[in-house]
Amino acid sequence: GDDIQKGTKDYLGLKLTVKLTIQNRKATVSIMPSAATLIIKALKEPLRDRKKVKDVLHDGDLSYADIYEVAKVMRGKSMSRNMAGTVKEVLGTAQSVGCTVEGMHPHEVIDEINSGEREVEDFEAPPAADG
Repeated sequence: GDDIQKGTKDYLGLKLTVKLTIQNRKATVSIMPSAATLIIKALKEPLRDRKKVKDVLHDGDLSYADIYEVAKVMRGKSMSRNMAGTVKEVLGTAQSVGCTVEGMHPHEVIDEINSGEREVEDFEAPPAADG
């Protein structure tokens, strides 16, 4: 229990998947944040009590760099062949969370990537270890 608490204290008030790996009766905790969790964390919103405060609008504004950082973390879990696809996945999640990217609707940024206006530099992450 204490290991989980120590590992998740950065994500207070957010939903989080925790992976427990047990070997020889010893449990090790690894955190598997979802794209939505990382986006909401990047918005740097004040803490809230999930039991009391419901239906929060996450209407903040993120920079493209923030989106790229989230995509780097998610790259190993992504089904996409290249980094541009992963960035688009994260932008789609940003759209459903309800925030904007550099003042624009996230889908406008996806259109920019599709048309070639916005360049996405490649990033190869190690594949996610699903044991």
